[in-house]
Amino acid sequence: MDSSVNQSNEIKVKTHYTGKVIKTSLAGALVDIGNDSPAYLHVSQIVAGDPTQTIKRVEDILQAGQEIEVWVKRLREGRVELTMVKPLDLDWKDIKPEMVVKGKVVKLEKFGAFVEIGAERPGLIHISEMAHGYVKTPGDVVKEGDEIDAQVLEVNRKKKQIKLSLKALQEAPVKEEMPEMPLERVEGKGGDTRRRKPGKSSRRREDSGDGSYHDYMETPTEPEPTTMEILLKEAMEKAKSKKGTQGDRQKSKKKFTPDYEDIFARTLEQKQKN
Repeated sequence: MDSSVNQSNEIKVKTHYTGKVIKTSLAGALVDIGNDSPAYLHVSQIVAGDPTQTIKRVEDILQAGQEIEVWVKRLREGRVELTMVKPLDLDWKDIKPEMVVKGKVVKLEKFGAFVEIGAERPGLIHISEMAHGYVKTPGDVVKEGDEIDAQVLEVNRKKKQIKLSLKALQEAPVKEEMPEMPLERVEGKGGDTRRRKPGKSSRRREDSGDGSYHDYMETPTEPEPTTMEILLKEAMEKAKSKKGTQGDRQKSKKKFTPDYEDIFARTLEQKQKN
């Protein structure tokens, strides 16, 4: 038995002992764990060698003087109550988000890995929580039997789910920032404009075509006329055309008038001779 513990006030819940059976009864057994007084083991907490075996009598499983493995189940009114059922390392109330737990990988699936952490249910590390980069399969990161540390992401006692993460304990990769490209001035009708000078990669993309992209970027284009400008231009052209027509009429009139007067004069002259 554990010799380090011999006082009841030093006994804690879940503490493990190798005890000796002192006495058995219909309700259970008294067990010496090195304390001042025997501890009590209830029949419901007795485990047979075969877990499927039904316990009808305590004497069928335990006898006086037999050494057994027990754990402290609870402390009640100065009495120590024992169990032969190994308690969980972590109760639901003990599992909190962001805490780090140790566990063993017990099963791999396509979507992640199950890890035994000493709780009622294994925790799950989803494949998206295994690394910062792309993971093709969980087997690329962990194997069954691996002892690992993981961080608790979420606990759902109602659904009995524990979500874990390896990525949360890994240092995030540093993202390389693209250097800022200098501005250059482009002359145009609308005034000076500024744009980024294309880098090597952008030049490769530009030169991969027929060269029109680079020419387009370097040569400013004429701004498209507005609707008002188009209407004004049409009105001016109509006015110019009308003015030209009136001028032609005046020239014709000027040419016609002298001929008419000459004919009129000759007619009068002819009448006088007659």
